Amino acid sequence: MTSFASGKGSFEAYSWTWELRSVNGKGLDLRLRVPDWIEGLEAAIRARLSKAVSRGNLALSLRVQSEEQTGGLSVNQAQLEDVLTAMGDVEARAMDMGLSLAPANAADVLAVRGVLEAGTGDQDTGPLCKALLKDFEPVLESFLKMRGVEGSALETVLTDQLATIETLTAKAAEAAEARKDEVAANLRTQLARVLDNSDGADEARVAQELAMLAVKADVTEEIDRLGAHVTAARDLLKAGSPIGRKLDFLSQEFNREANTICSKAGSVALTTLGLELKTVIDQMREQVQNVE
Repeated sequence: MTSFASGKGSFEAYSWTWELRSVNGKGLDLRLRVPDWIEGLEAAIRARLSKAVSRGNLALSLRVQSEEQTGGLSVNQAQLEDVLTAMGDVEARAMDMGLSLAPANAADVLAVRGVLEAGTGDQDTGPLCKALLKDFEPVLESFLKMRGVEGSALETVLTDQLATIETLTAKAAEAAEARKDEVAANLRTQLARVLDNSDGADEARVAQELAMLAVKADVTEEIDRLGAHVTAARDLLKAGSPIGRKLDFLSQEFNREANTICSKAGSVALTTLGLELKTVIDQMREQVQNVE
């Protein structure tokens, strides 16, 4: 589910800006960009987000500024070594491929995230971390509220789609019932044709084979399962999140039954209804990807 929230705060000599956004995703993917010099902050935020959200690609950005820099700027030696090593690997690979890269300068290297850090001296960042976590709560609340509004709208869409599937399933049941006499007549005709052109054929065996064909053409089970799936999906919507993965699995089962009805149809009317079912189910499957 898509959502966005932002906020600003301050504590003593520090001020900051939050941005939290999400887009649809099958699982939970958290991407946090927070100052690594504030001990324990990233782990605490990750834990809160994991508890509050179970699905989606979430990106959180926190920019912290200080009016009083106590330690100036410093180079993270470990990060610098990693960056230089990676640059060497890239240049070597480019040379192997006959490519020429523009030389990098010190400014380019320092621009890589994590190489240049704001010095914080030996100060205790615990109070700042506590203030940030407290300020994060209304940001997270606003973020979840927006997701809730979208979720309510999405529930209405899914409820309407389930009602359409239920209506089409009922029509498919009627079409299947209406074709029974036609199917029986066709089977009798086929039986007579086979017996007339097959000397010495076992009439009982032929009749048994045709009866098996009639059973395979029956769509009663598929229609019954579609009805059960509709009920199950409605129960999930009433239960509330997290239900995204369950609905995703259920929508696959919907599609399986619709495909079987189309393959067994044997009549234009039933085939048309099966295709209409597939269309609505595909639309529902797309919407289900947004559900947490």
